[in-house]
Amino acid sequence: MSEAKIDIKIGEIQFSGQGDQDWVAKQLDKILAQAEKLIKLAPPPLSEEGEDTGRKPMGKDLTIQKMTLRNFLNEKGATKNQVKKFLATAVWLEAKGQNRIQTSDVTRALKDSNQTRLTNAANCLNQNVTKGYCEKDGKQFYVTEEGKKSL
Repeated sequence: MSEAKIDIKIGEIQFSGQGDQDWVAKQLDKILAQAEKLIKLAPPPLSEEGEDTGRKPMGKDLTIQKMTLRNFLNEKGATKNQVKKFLATAVWLEAKGQNRIQTSDVTRALKDSNQTRLTNAANCLNQNVTKGYCEKDGKQFYVTEEGKKSL
């Protein structure tokens, strides 16, 4: 018989197998028979709209909460690049406990902290969404773990 390979992911559970075609088919049948139980055991993360995004909001961070925005931007080297500055400001706001952010929140935080303004905050958000650093939620957004790690 010919060699077969299978890779399957149900929720957060992943299975890979390789071998005889009949054996692989039997393993697939076993997995599919248990699929409903597996998805309940380890469902994928959901967005606020119920979509599987695989991304979650960052949440509060006590280390960042204690810093001023100016110091945080300097520490992250986010004073020159506008897209990075936008992201760092959003991370700072989320660390302060703001779960959902609007671009106006970012621009206001920069203004209130006497930092130079962004030329186009909406464009900065879109670039961060494209990179997977932010996730839109209606008219608001949140920073993903990938976004925080990128800083």
